Formats: sequence, C-alpha cells, structure tokens
Amino acid sequence: MGFGDLKSAAGLRVLNDFLADKSYIEGYVPSQADIAVFEAIAAPPPADLFHALRWYNHIKSYEKQKASLPGVKKALGKYGPADVEDTTGAATDSKEDDDIDLFGSDDEEESEEAKKLREERLAQYESKKSKKPAVVAKSSILLDVKPWDDETDMAKLEECVRSIQADGLVWGSSKLVPVGYGIKKLQIQCVVEDDKVGTDMLEERITAFEDYVQSMDVAAFNKI
Repeated sequence: MGFGDLKSAAGLRVLNDFLADKSYIEGYVPSQADIAVFEAIAAPPPADLFHALRWYNHIKSYEKQKASLPGVKKALGKYGPADVEDTTGAATDSKEDDDIDLFGSDDEEESEEAKKLREERLAQYESKKSKKPAVVAKSSILLDVKPWDDETDMAKLEECVRSIQADGLVWGSSKLVPVGYGIKKLQIQCVVEDDKVGTDMLEERITAFEDYVQSMDVAAFNKI
C-alpha cells in the first residue's frame, strides 16, 4: 500500500487517480490521514492533475486547524491504493547515500547551479500556469433524504432542502421514491464545486431541519 514517492511526478499521478472518486484520503471528512499525505508533498500538484490539486488546496485551508483534525497520523505507506509499493523508505535511503561524497566533488558549486536551474524552471512553470484558465472540479451528487413517517409534509421537506444556498452549490431535479408503509423519500440531484461544497456540509445542513428530516444518504457521487 502507498502512493510511491509523492515528490515525484509518478507519485502525484497515483495520488490524482486515487482521489478521482474520493474527497479525502480516508473517510468523508478531513483527518490526520490528509495531513500526513499533504506534508509529504513538496509543492502544489500541477494543474493537469486536477483531482490532486483540488484536494491539496482544500487541505491547505485547514492548516491552522490541522492539529485538531480527527484520527491518528500513521506512516505514509499506510495510505493509498493497495497495489502500489511503498517506496518512501527506499527514497530516504537513496537520499542518504547521495549525501555521501565518495569522490570529494565540489558539492557547493553544483548545488548552486542546481538551485539556479530549479528556480528558472519554477518561474517558467508559474508563468505557464498563470496563462491557463483555472480548472474547476465539480461533482454530481444524488441525495436520498428520508422523512420521519408517512405524515411528514414532503413538499415542505423539499422546500427546506432547496432553501440551502451556498457558493458552488446548484440544486437539480427531484422526485419522491416509495420506501414502504406509505413512506416516501426525497431523491434530489445537485452539482457542487468540490473545493467549496462537500457531502459532510450537505448532511449537516439538511439534517438540521429535524422536524422533517430523519436522515440523509448519498445515493450516487460522480465527478464531472
């Protein structure tokens, strides 16, 4: 299990693919798992890895609250897809080997040249990125909103749900679906901007209408 070397392009691509259908590294809310992976990344992922970049910017917004996020931070190799070998240890060993100067070369002069080249490439990348339109990651979510019983006013329940307004949230079509014993649930579609609206926020806002809503579930979640 692991992402490989998250300071490499290959490792970032694995992370991007891993987040294609997930909002977080584990579960449905930010946690210490996200912080562990975030801290292993040297710089923001490139714009073409938009799932990883969306996640990176979202977790960065929790920088001041990272110590209070739930969970226990584990070794980096404990996170990620099961079929990717954890190379974080190997990368560390390789770095330590590289630090040993076997031939007495002029490391200071070489590091200055490498630093200059890196700064030039970063400047070129930032210039190129600034000219590209920002990619807005969006998801289509189908929600099941369940009432307390068959006497719940479903029209009022839907009115309450649609009254929830947020930047990056657009409500779509809806229908009532029978669940048994005369009870119907509200099935409603919405489109969200991933950086602005998450399923945890939707659940918190919808279940706040406790006179009408018993629970909310995510019936389908698709990246757009």
